[in-house]
Amino acid sequence: MSIEVTELDAATDREEWNRYVDRGKRTNPFYRTEALALQAEDTDTTLHLLAGFKGQEPIGLFPIFAYRKGPLTAAFSPAPYSWSIPLGPTMLNVDKLKQRKADRRIRRFLAGCLEWVDRELSPLYAKFEVAELEDVRPFTWNEYDVSPGHTYVVDLEGSAEELLERFSSDARNNVRNADDDAYVVEEGDGDDVNRIVEQVRARYESQDRAFQLSTSFARSLYEALPDGRLRPYVCRVDGAFVGGILVVESDTTRYRWQGGVKPDTDVSLPVNDLLDWTVMRDGLEAGLERYDLVGAGVPSINRYKAKFNPRLETHYTITTAAFGLDVLIDQYRKVQ
Repeated sequence: MSIEVTELDAATDREEWNRYVDRGKRTNPFYRTEALALQAEDTDTTLHLLAGFKGQEPIGLFPIFAYRKGPLTAAFSPAPYSWSIPLGPTMLNVDKLKQRKADRRIRRFLAGCLEWVDRELSPLYAKFEVAELEDVRPFTWNEYDVSPGHTYVVDLEGSAEELLERFSSDARNNVRNADDDAYVVEEGDGDDVNRIVEQVRARYESQDRAFQLSTSFARSLYEALPDGRLRPYVCRVDGAFVGGILVVESDTTRYRWQGGVKPDTDVSLPVNDLLDWTVMRDGLEAGLERYDLVGAGVPSINRYKAKFNPRLETHYTITTAAFGLDVLIDQYRKVQ
């Protein structure tokens, strides 16, 4: 039976799409229609929900964002400058298939999606950040450029004490020797979402680096997603906010999405160690499997993340472009 790729309607089919997202073992909350619609609105792009079916069985999802300016059309997943967790295509119901059948299903689904993109959008540029699909060979077979990237992942297994014992000695000591009466780490609220994003923005600006994530987008995401899918973890000293991490949560994984920057106040506490430890410990106790530290490509930051004894995982940036258009699209916001 062949694979049929069809576009679902982001308004009328949103519950159907979300049911498929919930079935996927490799999906994250940014695949949900609430998050996708907010990305499209925030980046002035048009959302297209591609779903693959074998008969009545859903076998794959691929959210696409189309950006148009004059005669130029580009395709993205996730939306450009949305600061989303990587999206791209994800497969459903392939884990139990034998390798030959899995290869054939992935190849046909991606071929159908890329044919749809070429036929309906005819983009002169495309960029897909892919983390939920290991087999990206069909992109190379279709003459896309595939570049590897990396992230760190901590496996949440064993007891809390066993998890802590796997940390480096300085991380263990920072957690164990912190004065419990001097701070509180807890899950906050919508106002704390704002505080975390603004703290990150201030850190970027102090380093003369661009930070396009809007506070309103993060707050809207917190309010739109189901409870528990975006968790603002905060550290307070004497009731005052000193640092935080926005944690995106799927059924299996916690993602360290934003935050965890150097506190902008002088405190004699290892704020980020305490935040990351609490996020991991709570995730372990809730039965989650992984803590994705979201990135392992910046040496100065890697030194911090590596002390939690993570393992390295690979994700991919997949692009295709007419000559010179990659530079133009990457700078598109400057000419809006």
